[in-house]
Amino acid sequence: MQIIPAIDLKNQKSVRLYQGDFNRATLISDSPLTQAKSIEQAGLRQLHLVDLDGAKTGRPINRPVIEQICQQTNLAVEVGGGIRSLAQINAYLTSGVARVILGSAALKEPKLIQQAISQFGADQIVVGIDGKNGRVAISGWLEQSDVEMAELIESMAAFSVVNFIVTDISRDGTMMGPNVAQLSELQRRFPAVSIIASGGIRNLTDLNRLADAGISAAIVGKAMATGDLSAKTLAEVADHVS
Repeated sequence: MQIIPAIDLKNQKSVRLYQGDFNRATLISDSPLTQAKSIEQAGLRQLHLVDLDGAKTGRPINRPVIEQICQQTNLAVEVGGGIRSLAQINAYLTSGVARVILGSAALKEPKLIQQAISQFGADQIVVGIDGKNGRVAISGWLEQSDVEMAELIESMAAFSVVNFIVTDISRDGTMMGPNVAQLSELQRRFPAVSIIASGGIRNLTDLNRLADAGISAAIVGKAMATGDLSAKTLAEVADHVS
């Protein structure tokens, strides 16, 4: 299984939110760069970064620290949060980011997704689909839409998107376990794409359940920050969760 540790950025610091609530943020580290280096030293090879301020404002607020991490580690970094234009995508990809995650744009500006795939390729563009009760949330999870998550995946797959990060907001940051039923159903319904699990993962049992359900990649945030799943443990199991 592909294990992708996560760092959420707010005011240039590493934090974790509870169920996507910006008012319920817990400080994890004053130095996301130091945190990223420790993740790399543990043996992990990828990193998921979310610019929480960017998700709210539509501008890359935490880009300086993101670029520091890209320049001072060898991690394959993926970045999401507030990326709303081809110019922003290009700026990230040319500054060392391996792939860019587009979220709200998938619902609000689907043409941007199509253009991004055409210009940068499916390997460098990921669509993040966040939702609650099966429906998509946008703008840093501050707005709930009436669009079904499966409906959005279907429309994005038609543009040749192959990687989807699916987050159940109600599980994110709660340590309640991932929504395995929802994730496995989406993977079953869309076998040609990769559904990347995000939200609620707390232990090795959760990772095994996801693997057994056909999910080949998972993002781990809070469990790593609390020590329930250390970076060292994640590195040890990354290639052979069964």
